[in-house]
Amino acid sequence: MKQLKKHIAIILELGKVRITFFVAFSTSVGYLYHSRSVDLTMVLIAIGVFLLACGSSAINHYQERFSDAMMERTKGRPIPSGRISKRYAIIVSIALVVIGLGIIYFSSNVTALLLGVAALVWYNVIYTPLKKKYALAVVPGSVIGALPPMIGWVASGGYVFDKEILALAFFFFIWQIPHFWLLLMIHSKDYEKAGFPTLTKIFTDFQLGRITFVWIAALATSCLLIPFLSFSSSIYSMITMFILGAWLLWQTKSILSNYLERLIFRKAFLRINFYVLAVVVIISLDKLFFKVF
Repeated sequence: MKQLKKHIAIILELGKVRITFFVAFSTSVGYLYHSRSVDLTMVLIAIGVFLLACGSSAINHYQERFSDAMMERTKGRPIPSGRISKRYAIIVSIALVVIGLGIIYFSSNVTALLLGVAALVWYNVIYTPLKKKYALAVVPGSVIGALPPMIGWVASGGYVFDKEILALAFFFFIWQIPHFWLLLMIHSKDYEKAGFPTLTKIFTDFQLGRITFVWIAALATSCLLIPFLSFSSSIYSMITMFILGAWLLWQTKSILSNYLERLIFRKAFLRINFYVLAVVVIISLDKLFFKVF
């Protein structure tokens, strides 16, 4: 039993479950955004995307095993720490990807499956190698964050180019960029030590703080497109999102100060993530509310 728990813990770590759980949640939001109902298909598609994202993350562990070994933040991960072999990681990742794609296909449709494959390819084949060469790789890489809600949307019968889902996907796309840059500023020495090209080698913390704040402002603005392009959104949702955006800008303005330290970036990182979570909860409740009333 103890050995089984150990293997489960390793698989969960390989799957980066804290991140992939939110990926599954954003898929559910995309589904709910179109269907306005909670049903078995929504649960299955979320599980499928969760397993697919876990498999993709496990592949990423294998791809970045050498750089992970050089970073304080990641050197304790399963492969660089020697707790599992590279072969074990590959077997786990393939199993998770195949099961995840299978659930997506059999619970929804081909379009959702193709988007799932696109997310896998974009993350592991395009973005992961790209970020080892270019400091701005996070910009095209942020497409990955936009795909899960689109998978949920098309799984519930929506069209991939509907303006409502494009607005939601754009919001998730924008979020990824300041999210990563704040993380970079918290762990800049680690990234540089591992040999990643980083913006901290090009800009000062002062300059990066201002650039990141512009993206945070863009995130708060992009949020307003979601209710604006959805005719069923309530005025209360629009007002709440506007207030949340103003709160985010006020709470993160400290990154514009002349004196910067890691604690300031960490607080901004936590607040931007709380903001995104609050927005998706509001969207979900809004759709459920109008379903009932």
